[in-house]
Amino acid sequence: MIDSWKAVLNQCVIPEENVYPPPECIFKVFEMDVKDIKIVLLGQDPYHNVGQAHGLSFSVPSTEKIPGSLRNIFKELKIEFPERNYQFKSGNLERWFYDQKIFLLNAALTVEKNKPGSHIKRWSKFTDQVIEHIISNNNHCVFLLFGNFAKKKVRSIPDRTVECVHPSPLSANRGFFGSNVFKRVEDLLGETINWQN
Repeated sequence: MIDSWKAVLNQCVIPEENVYPPPECIFKVFEMDVKDIKIVLLGQDPYHNVGQAHGLSFSVPSTEKIPGSLRNIFKELKIEFPERNYQFKSGNLERWFYDQKIFLLNAALTVEKNKPGSHIKRWSKFTDQVIEHIISNNNHCVFLLFGNFAKKKVRSIPDRTVECVHPSPLSANRGFFGSNVFKRVEDLLGETINWQN
């Protein structure tokens, strides 16, 4: 556990067994020091199928099929940055996390099999505290918020947020594609991010 998260994590109760991700990955996102965070990418809850969730929002292990929302994220990155020639072979975003310091946080850290949203209420207060901890201890990171759920979860920092339609297959055509959301993040951050995973 990274020392900068101890005060928050000490208040946490680990859920019962038979949920995703596996126990050793539930707190994976907290391997990053709070002061190192450049971008907070907030997801809703982990993937609820076997083998998908591994502790980072929107990310799946390299052996898993790329989920629809992440496929659309990759598509928009190619639209926004054609000159960078991004090639996305898998849905594993660990390189974003470890190398680019993108904090891939889900609003719920666990989920029951085939029951999306099943642990949202359980984790709501805890992840609210995580977000407040980030705001209080890191004054330079940018919050990237997809969809209304994420927008409601993060409040009172309009000068540090970039908002957009959620990239899910159901809503991506309603304003996600062509939004330049990743360019806006880089502009607000004041630096280039390597989005290659």
